[in-house]
Amino acid sequence: MNIAIHGIGFPEEFTPHIAQLTKALTAHGVNIFVTDTFSKLLKKYQANVEEYAKIQSKEMISEMDFIFSIGGDGTLLDTVCYVGQLETPIVGINSGRLGFLATVAKEEIDEAIALLINGDYTIENRVLVAVDTDKQVFNGLNFGLNEFTIHKRDTSSMITIHTYIDGEYLNSYWGDGLIIATPTGSTGYSLSCGGPLITPDARNFVLTPVSPHNLNVRPIILPDDAALCFKVEGRGEKFLVSLDSRSTTIDSGDELRVRKADFVAKLVKFPKYNFFDTLRHKLNWGLDMRN
Repeated sequence: MNIAIHGIGFPEEFTPHIAQLTKALTAHGVNIFVTDTFSKLLKKYQANVEEYAKIQSKEMISEMDFIFSIGGDGTLLDTVCYVGQLETPIVGINSGRLGFLATVAKEEIDEAIALLINGDYTIENRVLVAVDTDKQVFNGLNFGLNEFTIHKRDTSSMITIHTYIDGEYLNSYWGDGLIIATPTGSTGYSLSCGGPLITPDARNFVLTPVSPHNLNVRPIILPDDAALCFKVEGRGEKFLVSLDSRSTTIDSGDELRVRKADFVAKLVKFPKYNFFDTLRHKLNWGLDMRN
């Protein structure tokens, strides 16, 4: 079995758990590979880890059975971009605080590896949102796991986002911006702006306005096979758009076409994982001090 390890940052005190991870993998006869970014982190912290090889090309990634994401949820989002259309299954190991997507805690590393080797896991196919424009954006990585967002930029004035669904006019959102979230992203930025929670297996997108000026404008849930189109206007000539944690600017008049990506993110989940348990324990969903 070939397993790659990726990470863009973790606290130095987590280094012993990296050593624990590589030792357990080697004990099971796994071939360990690491990304260039993760290799630099190991050298920075002088980590005492088992022997590994560096991934040198995209072709090598295609030979991996799994890829471990070491870090927080931001690292897992980066891992999704790193894997892209290869759809390599991702195991998220949490070295941060929340760990809503990276669900394996440091205390569970040995158990998770044993379950993985024994095939005692499931794979969740998570829908990705993709963006098409007349010019290349996001360096060609035009997909994201959580959300695509349109924002105002360098001005306190509101913007207007004209929105169309399958060619039919929906609404002109007047406010600070608009979020197009996947079910995975419904627990993130969209939630903080008043959007609904959507279970990971739902086949929907949610449009959530950011600080809308009209009180009667509310989030709306749409089927994920809908073709969405946006045209932005305002006092400024440029606007900010983002895919998960990556941002760039667009010009006034640029047409944004948003759709479901042609591939998915495959997240490995172990028997203890339950989406509703995660909501309760990590987001305090439904918490009532009277109970």
